[in-house]
Amino acid sequence: MVRRFCLMLSVLLLPWVATAAPAQRVISLAPNLTELAFAAGLGDKLVGVSAYSDYPPQAAKIEQIANWQGINTERIVTLKPDLVLAWRGGNPQRPLDQLTSLGIHVVYLDPKNAGQIAQALETLSEYSPVPATAKRAAADFRQQWQALKLKYHRDNPVPAFIQFGTQPLFTASAATMQSEVLELCGAKNIFADSRVPWPQVSREQVLSRHPQIIVIAGGKSQKQVIEDYWRSLLSVPVITLESDWFSRAGPRILLAARQLCPQLADLPQR
Repeated sequence: MVRRFCLMLSVLLLPWVATAAPAQRVISLAPNLTELAFAAGLGDKLVGVSAYSDYPPQAAKIEQIANWQGINTERIVTLKPDLVLAWRGGNPQRPLDQLTSLGIHVVYLDPKNAGQIAQALETLSEYSPVPATAKRAAADFRQQWQALKLKYHRDNPVPAFIQFGTQPLFTASAATMQSEVLELCGAKNIFADSRVPWPQVSREQVLSRHPQIIVIAGGKSQKQVIEDYWRSLLSVPVITLESDWFSRAGPRILLAARQLCPQLADLPQR
């Protein structure tokens, strides 16, 4: 009877043991997931990554097995991963289902805000050979985010327009991490109330909401493009943020916040 009970218990616990064991061969299917994997102590276990996985620098040396055209499932199978990190919002579902049917463990990470970045790191701690590293990264991220929130809070937030492109003209709603960064730094996204995460807007809509600043991802050349676009219509500061910091849902979103917050702090309170 005891032997039978132990056998049943081992069978019940088998899936838990399999998913909790440290991963030995990992594939990441998005640049932000690659960054999360490195932050969680899984960098040395990565055997395949997606295109544009260029941070940290050693990530650029790993074989690329996915890009905007799709996922190379045959190559993934050949690499024999025991863990694939995927993104529902950007990876096609069919090849992921194929990998799952072949017994390859797929974990979906879709962080859409700061809290979910920390949660993603904690999830990865279950597969990391150094789980304490992942848990510490999650705790440090939360602490630094909260410190910025306390330091840069404004009673009267600055109305801000997040601009992506010019033709067409896109922005971000409150459902995005980019909007959350603005709020953290003491700004108010003028299109926070949009019903879609990435709404297309017109110049007239922007002007009617009277932004006091424009925030973009890019460098000096992009800043000049935006200033020329609004010339004679809207004369407000254009703040540029490092593109990868601001666009990727990973730990470096903190760097975007540290880049933005001091610049907003220099603006006068209304």
